[in-house]
This record gives sequence, C-alpha cells and structure tokens, in this order.
Amino acid sequence: MLKQIPIFAEIDDDGLDVIARLATDFEAPAGRVLAEVGQPGTGLFVIEAGIVEVGPGEFFGEVALLTDSPRNARVRARTDVRCLAIERHVFDLLLDAQPTIAVKMLPVVARRLSGH
Repeated sequence: MLKQIPIFAEIDDDGLDVIARLATDFEAPAGRVLAEVGQPGTGLFVIEAGIVEVGPGEFFGEVALLTDSPRNARVRARTDVRCLAIERHVFDLLLDAQPTIAVKMLPVVARRLSGH
C-alpha cells in the first residue's frame, strides 16, 4: 500500500519495508478530529481505509515529519478510519539509517506545499 502513496512512490522496497515496520496502526471512530489547526504536528498519517477530509490512500501531516510547525489544517474522520501513523522521532531514526528516503520524498512534499 505504501508504494501507491505519492510521498513514498519513489522509495525502494527495502525503504518501504522499514517504514512499514516503524509505522503504528491507528483507528479512529467517525467524528474524531485527527488534526487541528494550531496543534503541534507529531507526524504523518496514511489513510488505509475509511474517509477523512483528504480521502482513502491519501496522507496528511507531511510537514510535521520535517518541522516543528503546528498543524495547518483540521482533519476529521467522516467514517471509521484505519491509518498508519509515522511519528517524527521515528521518521528521524529512519532518515539517519536511509537518508536517500528524504531526497525521494522532497519533490512530492514541495508540490503539496505549493498547492500543485
């Protein structure tokens, strides 16, 4: 599933395996707010199933992987959802071990930040 997500599309299978092992499964009921504007960002969420404002197969929180910036959007579960959560401190460990992952992710993050 990770390979289908734009932010991870250019990462090789070994890198994806490491990301999958470091990610945490997360479930939330319909109506739960998953991110709130101004809250500290703790990491990235990848929606595996269910519907949130960004949709199945999408992700949010990519800026939180790279900076201490607060959340810039509110994301609420419209249905029960299942996600993978990747915390920033875990992602930092991953980048220490495989720094090329960041290089491959940067174009996607840059496009999302620029609104394209």
